[in-house]
Amino acid sequence: MITDIRQLDPKGAGQAVVWRENELGNKKKLKLTIPHTIPGEQVRVTVEKPHLRRWKAKPDEILQASPERTEPDCPHFEKCGGCVWQHWQYTGQLRQKTNHVKQALESQGFDPDLVQDTIGMDDPWRYRNKMEFTFSADGELGLHEQGNFRNIISLETCLIASKDMVEATMEVAKWAKDYKLKGYDKDKHEGLLRHLMVRQSYETGEMMLALFATEAPTDHLEVAVKGLIERIEGKFPQVQSLIWLENTQWADRTQAEKTHVLSGRDFIYDELLGYRYRLWFDTFFQTNPTQAQKLVELAIEMGQPKKTEKMIDLFCGVGTFSLPFASRVKELAGIEIVETSIESAKRNADDNGITNTYFLAKDARLGIDQVHETFGKPELLLLDPPRSGAGGKVMRRIGRSQPERIVYVSCNPDTFATDIKELIPFGYKLESVQPVDLFPHTYHVECCALLTLEKTN
Repeated sequence: MITDIRQLDPKGAGQAVVWRENELGNKKKLKLTIPHTIPGEQVRVTVEKPHLRRWKAKPDEILQASPERTEPDCPHFEKCGGCVWQHWQYTGQLRQKTNHVKQALESQGFDPDLVQDTIGMDDPWRYRNKMEFTFSADGELGLHEQGNFRNIISLETCLIASKDMVEATMEVAKWAKDYKLKGYDKDKHEGLLRHLMVRQSYETGEMMLALFATEAPTDHLEVAVKGLIERIEGKFPQVQSLIWLENTQWADRTQAEKTHVLSGRDFIYDELLGYRYRLWFDTFFQTNPTQAQKLVELAIEMGQPKKTEKMIDLFCGVGTFSLPFASRVKELAGIEIVETSIESAKRNADDNGITNTYFLAKDARLGIDQVHETFGKPELLLLDPPRSGAGGKVMRRIGRSQPERIVYVSCNPDTFATDIKELIPFGYKLESVQPVDLFPHTYHVECCALLTLEKTN
């Protein structure tokens, strides 16, 4: 079957529509999802079950290629689920991300011309400071196959992680094979090794290797563990945190019930805009430090914080935005539901000599009420919610709070657009939206937006 790629689905795969007649002469629509294609391309694809309404398949042949198509640099592309757009020139990726933000806003009645061109990277490779790899049941270490979460692609390289991170990962993979250690079988719920998390600060150079396993590193594992410590300490002096984490839960997540420090400490130091942060294995921190710095600078530029003002940082995490803003306002209150993140935010503020912050472990909506009672009304509010967005209740609570300026940092243009629509009845105007590319070669895009209060309700 020959078809034209018209658009992309929410995960960055090409989409096409084919109309065909059945035996009764009625027209039936077949929606095709075709990964690794670009809008405007013509492709040949095999549909094995044409009677279905939807079908997903890789293209058999690109008959008419986009002028923006390029040869992927990574040998694992099309199999590994880490990247989906390496076949697309970077300029095209950025244009698509800009259009995504524009379409999301236009669907909620906003002017798409408020959206600026996406800020990209000078070098869109080796940008990640954190990677999570998974062990297969036979002990291979890699990333999940695209579209098949249960299959692990064994890696020989990764072009979006630093070379140090890749080399350390390959060393752990070799160690597991040398000691014949089994990976965790998700179906049988048996096996030892589950995940390897690698973090590295681009500023300090410090690296963390966090190994998730179903048992403690004792008894019959002592020889293997000693071998791991010797290898890492001998070859990777930048590893300041080598930890073994027990995870006996069935859920396939990088979580832990107990932490064993094999070498160094249980955290590493990182820096952003001159502020120092402690990062544990479960600390949320922007994974692209180069673009994260631009994002924080952009938020400061939009928010125009003043030394006479109070400010709320909603969904503050460990204080990524809180610390730079706190240095520019009279007082700052950070609100975050995760208690460990709040404890980290307090510690990070202390480490940086910042004394005008007040951090609260609370649900966002209830936290705003409590902060108003103890802290007062802020002139400036920043929020950086998860991909699911802040939600209508939180946004309406923000609207009733009537801060003069709102800076919204988003990692999901669709939930961002629906969220800020809730602010319009409270007298807010969307001033500008600036997308920033933190995840080259993927469909993800972040954006930073400014809303100002036009009238008091």
